Amino acid sequence: MITTYHRPQTLDEALTLLAQPNMVPLGGGTLLSQPTTGPVSVVDLQRLALDSISLKGNDLEVGATATLQSLLENDNCPEALKIAIKLEAPINIRNSATVAGTLVASDGRSTFATMLLAMDAKITFNNGASSILGLSEFLLTRPQGLITSISIPVNIKTAFEFVSRTPADKPIIAAALAQWNSGRTRLTLGGYGKSPMLAMDGTEADGLETAASNAYHEANDEWASAEYRMDVAATLARRCLEKI
Repeated sequence: MITTYHRPQTLDEALTLLAQPNMVPLGGGTLLSQPTTGPVSVVDLQRLALDSISLKGNDLEVGATATLQSLLENDNCPEALKIAIKLEAPINIRNSATVAGTLVASDGRSTFATMLLAMDAKITFNNGASSILGLSEFLLTRPQGLITSISIPVNIKTAFEFVSRTPADKPIIAAALAQWNSGRTRLTLGGYGKSPMLAMDGTEADGLETAASNAYHEANDEWASAEYRMDVAATLARRCLEKI
């Protein structure tokens, strides 16, 4: 239950509030609209102008409170990322869910996080001092503080493949691939666990299918067996590579 509401006018004011106990940021409100068991004080981020999306060199700079739908509709959003965003949530949620909130709440079934992890997106993060974290480090450590922006490289080739039990479900197996002009190749897998998995980050694509299969060797849950995921992941990884 929300018991206290704050609407700071500056980033410094917001950070001061968020440093206090039981304070949580309010972006799109899709998570905070769900019932909670205890009192929650919220810090509304609407006045902080963190919702811009702009192309800076070879990177798409996305403000933390930009919505998933606004990113999807941006002309510079890569097609593979658009697929992942559409799978992340239906349009009524995408219109309010923020990019930062989606990453903070993400688990292994998040298609958005899976694709951004493959693209080696960077997080600008502030917990009193501003710093830049790789998305992989952010997902691993889940630090306390506030995401202010996400930097997404767009001068790379990308592909996204998935398998779902029904068209309305999030994927039980997802493969996201990014490849740089240098030959660097990153493969990530989703559909299982607490966070997407980095299956490969190499100077070339050799061994891609084996890496995809090996990453799922313990991926048993109520949705699929590890054996099934291992087999399908290799196929999806190959399809991704064929696309790019």
